[in-house]
Amino acid sequence: MQTLPDWPPASGAPRPSPFPHPGLHALHRLARALLFPAYWALDRLLGCCAPTARPSGLRRLKAAAEAGAALLLLLLVGLPLALLGLPLWLLLQTWRRPFCYQPPPQCWEPPAPWRPPAEPARCFSFLSANLCLLPDGLARFSNLKHSQRRAEAVGAALLAGLRPSRYGATGSSPPGPGAPCGVLTAEVPAGLEFVCLQEVFDLRSAHRLVSRLAPSLGPVLHDVGSCGLQPGPHLKLLGSGLLLASRYPLLRAAFRSFPHARREDALASKGLLSAQAQVGILDGRRVVGFLHCTHLHAPSEDGPLRCKQLTLLLDWIEQFEAESRESGEAVAFSVLLGDLNFDNCSSDHAQEQEHQLFSHFRDPCRLGTRRDQPWALGTILSTSTLRHSVACSPEMLRRALEQEEGRRRYLAGPLGGGRRAEPWRGRRLDYIMYRGAVGGPLSPEVEQVTFSTALAGLTDHLAVGLRLRVSVPS
Repeated sequence: MQTLPDWPPASGAPRPSPFPHPGLHALHRLARALLFPAYWALDRLLGCCAPTARPSGLRRLKAAAEAGAALLLLLLVGLPLALLGLPLWLLLQTWRRPFCYQPPPQCWEPPAPWRPPAEPARCFSFLSANLCLLPDGLARFSNLKHSQRRAEAVGAALLAGLRPSRYGATGSSPPGPGAPCGVLTAEVPAGLEFVCLQEVFDLRSAHRLVSRLAPSLGPVLHDVGSCGLQPGPHLKLLGSGLLLASRYPLLRAAFRSFPHARREDALASKGLLSAQAQVGILDGRRVVGFLHCTHLHAPSEDGPLRCKQLTLLLDWIEQFEAESRESGEAVAFSVLLGDLNFDNCSSDHAQEQEHQLFSHFRDPCRLGTRRDQPWALGTILSTSTLRHSVACSPEMLRRALEQEEGRRRYLAGPLGGGRRAEPWRGRRLDYIMYRGAVGGPLSPEVEQVTFSTALAGLTDHLAVGLRLRVSVPS
């Protein structure tokens, strides 16, 4: 009689510490402590310079000037400590793995493994969201503030999405191949299993998110990025901002940093985070899924650079999947999630819209170049209206976006004189794309795409969800 593999898998997950020795980890914490006073003062000074923070009235102007002087003094006091901490921090990046792994608690129980063909099909739910969890001073330039408070609120909202899906384990019948449906909702999609977040740059906010998600959701990859001095040479002071959480056990993970960046992205280590999760067992062999999370170059005028990044990430995806796959393993899905920083409507993004990416992965919202599904929505909100009462209420924003007038008011419009679709839908920068394994025993199909306003008031993007129904072809 064949012995079934352990569930969850007994080994294979990355080690928790990004350093090979505890002493190096302790030195890294010391370096960050030395850098923190100057970092905190500089962050607060930047917040005072944000357009939304500029005071009106003589009394407020005087108070702001006094606060700025105190912060400047604190910055000067913290500089000697920072000058000690920075060389140590840079040196330690040589030994640091480019991500942290937060294992789930011992009491954690993943979903029951999918065992086809006894269970002919199973649904898997994915969510991607750009949170704009920058250091607080920088976040204010996007008309957002209190990054750590927002991180707590985002964590609470995501945990609400862990409740079981009303569609059950095998899901309901899909609408048919090539005919997915899109839904605008004020809630986080139910039954979440994989969450990819972008712009989680502020480490204190990241720790709050991780402490919220790991006990209930499962393993989390965070603090992702290859920082310090990189080939070029380039100095990377911020990570990639990526965070990946999974309800299923993670077997392997890797991060690759994009080699080129410009302007505001030059100090961030953006790249591709790839992970392999085990989701089931088929004839005694593993059923796995691949998750690839990214955030491309931001400045809108740098289309050629984004195209280079797209080509690189396709190569890295193929390499990771080839290296991870074992003989006889069944692949349920390969999913690419993230903020690609280009849309399918602006004329300025013509190069990206025609990239070979779309021949390797299926974008369920896309019908072709400059043509989206009639139900597809823009995902970037207008910065100027973020503090409006409607934009801060999930239900009120959902109702507003159901109408063209509301979309024009609260969603950012196309760049470069792009043709304004009728009805007008805004710019879609956030993507979840998928593919199956060619010739494999399992076939994924889209059951539903979700545009969620659940994070209204907490970020400048809508969250995007995807529910895939993976089945054994008859």
